[in-house]
Amino acid sequence: MPKTTRPNNTTSPANGDLATGGEATTRRRFMSTGAALTAGVAATSAARPIRGAEPAESVSHSPNSHIRLALIGAGGRGSGAINDSLSINENVSLAAIADLEGDKLGKICESLAKRHGDKVSVASDKMYGGIDAYKRILDDPEIDVVLFATPPGFRPQYVTEAVDAGKHVFAEKPTCVDPAGYRVCVEAHEKAVANKTSIVTGTQYRRQTNYVEAIKRLHDGAIGDIISATARYCSNGIWNKTRKEGMSDTEYQIYNWMHFIWLSGDQIAEQAVHNIDAINWIMGGPPESAYGSGGRFTRPEGSEMWDSMSIDYLYPGNRTVSFKCRQIPNAQSDNSNVIYGSKGICTIYGLNRGAEIRDKDGNEVWSMKGDIGAAYKQEHKDLVDSVRNGKPIVEFKETADSSLTAVLGRMAAYTGKLVTWDFAVNESKLDLFPENLDMKASLPEPAYAIPGKTKLV
Repeated sequence: MPKTTRPNNTTSPANGDLATGGEATTRRRFMSTGAALTAGVAATSAARPIRGAEPAESVSHSPNSHIRLALIGAGGRGSGAINDSLSINENVSLAAIADLEGDKLGKICESLAKRHGDKVSVASDKMYGGIDAYKRILDDPEIDVVLFATPPGFRPQYVTEAVDAGKHVFAEKPTCVDPAGYRVCVEAHEKAVANKTSIVTGTQYRRQTNYVEAIKRLHDGAIGDIISATARYCSNGIWNKTRKEGMSDTEYQIYNWMHFIWLSGDQIAEQAVHNIDAINWIMGGPPESAYGSGGRFTRPEGSEMWDSMSIDYLYPGNRTVSFKCRQIPNAQSDNSNVIYGSKGICTIYGLNRGAEIRDKDGNEVWSMKGDIGAAYKQEHKDLVDSVRNGKPIVEFKETADSSLTAVLGRMAAYTGKLVTWDFAVNESKLDLFPENLDMKASLPEPAYAIPGKTKLV
């Protein structure tokens, strides 16, 4: 595909009537009928979620009750999530699975069964493929907990529909890729609170012991007043999939979803949101504004992604966080958060490197090792425990705030403008999800943002 310079900060990447074998699926039709043509791991959907639907009440469970899990999106991330849940939880089973590519589900279940034995009990008629795969799981009254590991652009709709169906949810991060999706997430959070269903998200650092302890110490004043911080998520690259012969534009973009902003949100949202979430946690909430820049040097032909961004976030109390993310092959990696206080400095590293606090003279006063593997599992134990004890955990808005913080930085970098949190939450009309979409449809040629040309919407 040739590169173009069409700004991708538009209200929708697809316009006009798109149809396959009949009428086009439109946002208006979706919202009036509740019909969504959506697939599991890489679904196509008509629009944003149904608003105003009455959520179903959750099913009550005893402390020792058997919990039936379902996985929607059976790629690498989804397989990892269900493996973590089956590994740490007792008296649970994988009872259903959905993915756009239904023909691979049998092998996936066989592989999981080799690890987990009878915890994997998916009947052949509970393996769903195709554009309506996820809905079959949400309609199944035997399913208690649904794990979503689909492309992020679908997350707001999927989770809202799951909450409406009375399901408990594990949702991978990010939870949204634009302000329109953020507003849907807030509604879903409120519905989950009302009908007492849990939503736990894939922000594993919130359950990693060295993060928890370090941030507790920060909030207790271990480095005095927090003045500023730096945060980095710099890595060496990301996967890219070659278009298969015969694929439509929609099929290809969903297949190679990382490289299309309506699906991934770019690196800052899809990957680097972990550091942004940690900073929001430390600072007590989202920032007031973002101002940034970045660009692209190494992305493949046809990708909409940038490969670097540098954002200055201003937090309440006139505290500035300098944030940087990039994916550039052969460049030096760094995944760390450094918090500067009036009495010392705290450094919290990513993965397993741990955390430390030093005084103003550079002397170490505290440190702790990290264990990210345990954190990945703990989020799933907390979810299942919350279902059994009747004390729902609902953290969807918390993660939506961090996801929108990432989007805020991307909007600032893409447009070259200073963008406020208030604008993004209350005024922005940015909605990247296509107005009309089906699996066989054509879409405009992909394009990357150019500051000064890309408009702030």
